Amino acid sequence: MNQIASQGQLRLAYLRWALVTVPAIVFLGFLSGKLANSGYGNRWFDALEKPALMPPGWAFGVAWTILYVMMALAFAIVLHARGARGRSAAIALFLIQLVMNLAWSPLFFRAHQVDSALVLILALFVAVAATIALFWPIRRFAGALLLPYLCWLAFASFLNYEIGRLNPDAPTLVAPALKTQI
Repeated sequence: MNQIASQGQLRLAYLRWALVTVPAIVFLGFLSGKLANSGYGNRWFDALEKPALMPPGWAFGVAWTILYVMMALAFAIVLHARGARGRSAAIALFLIQLVMNLAWSPLFFRAHQVDSALVLILALFVAVAATIALFWPIRRFAGALLLPYLCWLAFASFLNYEIGRLNPDAPTLVAPALKTQI
């Protein structure tokens, strides 16, 4: 026997990474959206004129949950690929793009900065494309798992752009929520 670990042991090691990354990344995505009061039900967002291609509210929750799971699985694959050339850079870039991703909702939904959010999502698109390029030689499947995310970011960038175009007064559209005085 020339192997250090059996295939079963290798699968278990990957599973351990996935058991950490999937809940962590899904939770961070949920937390970012919740703290930013993302989506429909947000007074400011509800007041905006939406593009014709705007999906229903439930579609965003479903799409982002699936995308966060796929991102986390891709990340677990790369974390598991010890000794792979370029692994450290791939991990670092993944974490950078994740922080950028988590910053978008507060910037758009909480701060009402549509133009800044567009710049951020375009930079995020580039960072994800670069992450895919770094993941691909390590494990092609990890890179492929990020392709739907890249496609969704292209669509989200379009929606962000259209909302900005349709709502030039977006930052001042709705006054901050009233504070209760007791």
